[in-house]
Amino acid sequence: MGHNETFSNNIFPRSSHNTLETIASFGVMFFLFQTGVKTDTGLVKQHGHKSIVIGVFVFFFPLVIAVSLALVLRHLVEMDKSLAGALPMIAGSLSFTGFPVISCHLTELKMINTELGRLAISSSLITDLFGISMTAVSLALQQSQSDPLDAILGIASTIAMVAFIVWVIRPMAISMIKHTPLGESVKELHIFSIFIAILVVGFVSESIGQHFILGPLVLGLALPDGPPLGAELVEKLEAFVSYVLFPTYLAVSGLKTNVYTIKLRSIWIMATIVIFAFLVKVVAAMLPCLYCDMPWREAFVLGLTMNTKGIVELLLYNVWKNSNVSTSSSTNIYLIDRSIRYASVLVMLTAFISPLMRILYDPSKRFVSSKKNSIQHAKHCAELRILVCVHKQEHVPSIINILDISHPTIETPIAVVLLQLVELLGRAAPILVAHQPNHTYMCGNTRTQNIVNAFKIYEMQTQGLTCVQPFTAIAHFATMHDDICNLAIDKRVNFVITPFHKELGNGKVISENRSMRKMNCNILEKAPCSVGIFINRNILSGSLSIIKSRACYRVAVLFMGGNDDGETLAYGARMAEHPQVNLTVIRFLQFGCDNARERKFDNDVIDEFKRNTAHNKRIEYREELVRDGEGLATVIKDFGRRFDLIMVGKHHKRDSRLLSGLNEWNECPELGIVGDMLASPDFKGMCSVLVVQQARVRPNLKNRSSREFPIENSVAVV
Repeated sequence: MGHNETFSNNIFPRSSHNTLETIASFGVMFFLFQTGVKTDTGLVKQHGHKSIVIGVFVFFFPLVIAVSLALVLRHLVEMDKSLAGALPMIAGSLSFTGFPVISCHLTELKMINTELGRLAISSSLITDLFGISMTAVSLALQQSQSDPLDAILGIASTIAMVAFIVWVIRPMAISMIKHTPLGESVKELHIFSIFIAILVVGFVSESIGQHFILGPLVLGLALPDGPPLGAELVEKLEAFVSYVLFPTYLAVSGLKTNVYTIKLRSIWIMATIVIFAFLVKVVAAMLPCLYCDMPWREAFVLGLTMNTKGIVELLLYNVWKNSNVSTSSSTNIYLIDRSIRYASVLVMLTAFISPLMRILYDPSKRFVSSKKNSIQHAKHCAELRILVCVHKQEHVPSIINILDISHPTIETPIAVVLLQLVELLGRAAPILVAHQPNHTYMCGNTRTQNIVNAFKIYEMQTQGLTCVQPFTAIAHFATMHDDICNLAIDKRVNFVITPFHKELGNGKVISENRSMRKMNCNILEKAPCSVGIFINRNILSGSLSIIKSRACYRVAVLFMGGNDDGETLAYGARMAEHPQVNLTVIRFLQFGCDNARERKFDNDVIDEFKRNTAHNKRIEYREELVRDGEGLATVIKDFGRRFDLIMVGKHHKRDSRLLSGLNEWNECPELGIVGDMLASPDFKGMCSVLVVQQARVRPNLKNRSSREFPIENSVAVV
């Protein structure tokens, strides 16, 4: 459209081109700075040598082979001189792998929290390091062709600028963070000073012969990512940069591009190089993976991921064009740019890679179990493994008291996998942090430190009966379930406890987190073990061990039949072994005839429970006869005042007359019909609720061995 005179003169008149160019320059500077701030360079440490080797292979193999092919074609095939001059450089650019592009692509495919996604992210950082270094050196050499001394001075000046940013500006930024009180935002003066620094380092970059984007990019990479500084900078910049400045840069790039000058000969030559480089990069990524015993399917998908192209290529070609690195004309650069980007990248990669990745790699298959990993089916004297998810500090006392009444003993200790859930802010890629187990306490006063320390204190109080392994997952809630399910698989967890997405108190909803609701639904759908959604009404929040100050703790299990209620009954039986827990099991029966087979299954479960707990005088069992859902609601409505904790299964027969009339009022399907009724603000009393879903089994499928992708290889250790 930019070459349509009527459109161009009205929308982009020539008198505005200089202004647009200036805005575009600021746009790309702040965009790359923002990209750098979001980038966590520490991701490389998570996969160690594997990501480094993959990054080296993926960069240098295509670089050498594609450039060699370009040189061969230049001598064997007749082509324009401008195309022949640019061909090796364009071929070399295909070795670049943009970290921001891969991060966005994996986020869109919901694979960024997988082990494969983390490996791709860390490997792309290595290729970016080589790519940025090669571009900086080529610019320095190009700007000083007349005198070798100028080239040396240019490279030395670039190194000095980077050193100043890393060893002067970065410590100053860290000092800003240290002087920012916990939970407060960074001072506006500090934010303003960083914005000024972006412009200054951009000017310095241009002055020493580099492109002006180098300084802002390095500055962004040097600043600490995440809250408070990184998140604050991204929040200030993202809307304006993403919706105003950077689109202007793209529009200016489009105005300079004349797609009508593309020739068929240029297309097939570039397509040959692109396809060849694509195949070489796939093989280069697969070789180290196969050597490390990664399944070929995952290795192939990683190779496809490393071929993802996007905005980074447009930035690169614009840098070369503006710096006059290529001997070809600007028209030819954009001819090649459009040939590569729109003919091969967007069509071949976007239309081919993404669907193929979805078909070949489904991370949820790893969570499929061929046996029931649940409390009911665990060995009687085996260790109970529980993964607890904590989003807020306020959840800690309640969760600890649930663990306490789960009754760890010498014969049946409890292994607790603590996972703090932190929403991803100011970062481009998620991260899973493993806190070192040999640290008894974490120094400081941050939320993470307080949560970990509280569980460590509880671990010490149990005198070895409970072992706590703390982790922190920093991710989007849309993909947080991947971290939870991965940990559940690798730690062989029997039960996951996750908080309800609503905060309840005084008969009303205090707050609601819809993102957490989606996360809970994903956990219920994909978890390899049993899951409990915990609705806390603050009865347990008085202290870290409220049960020690109470004469007894009253627990109720509502039993209507089915696998989930069987799991709930098994957990209740374990709690009843605690000397200060009184357990009441209420079985609801309906008038009339039930399915004989289902009734026999439920009777067997109840009979086994009675046999195993016959010695326990603190257990009460009773049966309630009801006609329909209204009768069930009438019986349950007063339980909130009589018990401290009510446990119920999620799934029951929807066509059961026990639940008739209740389906229409089900606001939270993830809790089931009865669980939703107990979680309603209209439910009287201050008792907490635990809604349980037993582990699902697909007999014909087998979960992957955790040795293929051990979680320890993809976490940051602090």
